[in-house]
This record gives sequence, C-alpha cells and structure tokens, in this order.
Amino acid sequence: MTDWLLNPPLFIQLAFLGGILIALIAAPLGVFMVWQKQSYFGAALAHSALLGVSFGLLIELNLTLAVVLISLGVALGIHFLKEKTRLSSDTLLGILAHSTLAIGLIILSLQSQVQMDIFSYLFGDILSIDSMDLNFILLLGALVSLFFWFHWHDLLNTTLNAELAQIEGIPTQKVQLYYVLLLALLIAVAMKIVGVLLITSLLIIPAAAARKFSHSPEKMLVFSMAFGFISVLLGLLSSIFWDLPTGPSIVAIATLIFLISLFKKESC
Repeated sequence: MTDWLLNPPLFIQLAFLGGILIALIAAPLGVFMVWQKQSYFGAALAHSALLGVSFGLLIELNLTLAVVLISLGVALGIHFLKEKTRLSSDTLLGILAHSTLAIGLIILSLQSQVQMDIFSYLFGDILSIDSMDLNFILLLGALVSLFFWFHWHDLLNTTLNAELAQIEGIPTQKVQLYYVLLLALLIAVAMKIVGVLLITSLLIIPAAAARKFSHSPEKMLVFSMAFGFISVLLGLLSSIFWDLPTGPSIVAIATLIFLISLFKKESC
C-alpha cells in the first residue's frame, strides 16, 4: 500500500491533479457566488450541463467541448434575459434550470443506440479524467487567474455597491458578464469531478465555511482554497480506499468542514 501511495497509477495522478486544480479554481468564483447570493444561478448552469452532454452525443462532438458551448450559451442567455425581462431572477433561473434539464433528458431518451453511464454525469467520475480534460482545466485556471488579477477589486466593488462602482467608472456589466462566463466554464469543465448535481456544492460550501474564519475578502479566498483542497483530497482518498462515489464523497467532506466551522465564532 505504501508503494502504491508513493507511485500511484497515471489515472490516479490525473484524478488528484485535476480535482485539486478545480478546487483551487472554484475558490475565487465561489466566494463571489456566496457574496452575491448567486447559488441558484450556479444551479441553473449546472442543470444545463446535461443538455450539453445530450447535444454532444447527438452531433458526435467531444462531450466536454459540447458542455462548454451549451453552458456559455445558457450563461449569456441568463445574463441578457435578466436585463430585458421583468421576471425576477429566481423565476428566470428556475425556468431555465428545469427546462434545459428536461430537454437534455428528452434528447438522451431519443438516442436509444447510445450507451452511456448517466450516473457518472450526474455525480461525477473523477477517475475518468484524461490528459485532454487536464488541459481544459489548466486553460480555465489561466483564464480565471488573469481575470481576478485584473478585476478582483472591480468585482469586489461591484458586489458591494454596483451603482457606486459604476459612478467610479468601473464597467460593472462587463465585469459581471466575464465572471458569469468563467462560472459557466468551471461548471462545464468540473462536471467529471463532482457531477452536474453537485458542482454548485463545491463552489458554495468551502466558501461558506471560510466565511467563519475570515475578516477580509483575501483571507476568505485563502481559506476557501484550503477547504476545497482538503475536500477533494480526502474525498478522493475515501473513494479509492472504501469504494465510495467520488463526487458525493468530496461534497460530504466539504459539508463536514462546514459543520465544524459552525463552532467557530465569527471573525468579521
């Protein structure tokens, strides 16, 4: 067992590397999702990912690329519909979340010749990560890093007071659109890690736990990254040693960290 831990198979190495990178990438997006109370937005994008899977199978396109395209399209649709309609955000997101999920399932049901494990898309299969998935994750990490390098304070000011930020010359709508598109990309790429139904949990739970230990946005980001890292690491080890479903294991560890954080007094 010691030799296996010191020199794990390639697919295990890819799983650990991919999972940890996703956790680190999710941290800055997750903290703003918590601050902006955007969890339902994340859920709507996650549900649309299944439409991407069915679309990719229908036209025989790489599934990760198909999910990326559909997720970006849905994110753009949500962003512009919020500006153009009088419907509340909750109503609009509910319509899009359930309609995209329903359409995706209908398209899948019509493809009787396709054999696939729908469970792995719903709850993740981190052990199936390959080098192409890892390249997508690295590219996403570079995009997220560049965005927050240039727009951390812009997005923070927009989150605190959008009207005041706009008066100060910050292009609030453009910054928010970039954030939404990166969120869509993360959900699409992370589907293999924890699955369609659980990806929003990986964004929200570490950030929510980090809030109890932080008195500044930067400190909350650091704790969120640490809790996400621990969740993926322990969740993957639990899956390997006890043959548990990987995605739910990662979310269960994150939830345990959150429950422990409840005993910590507020730092801010």
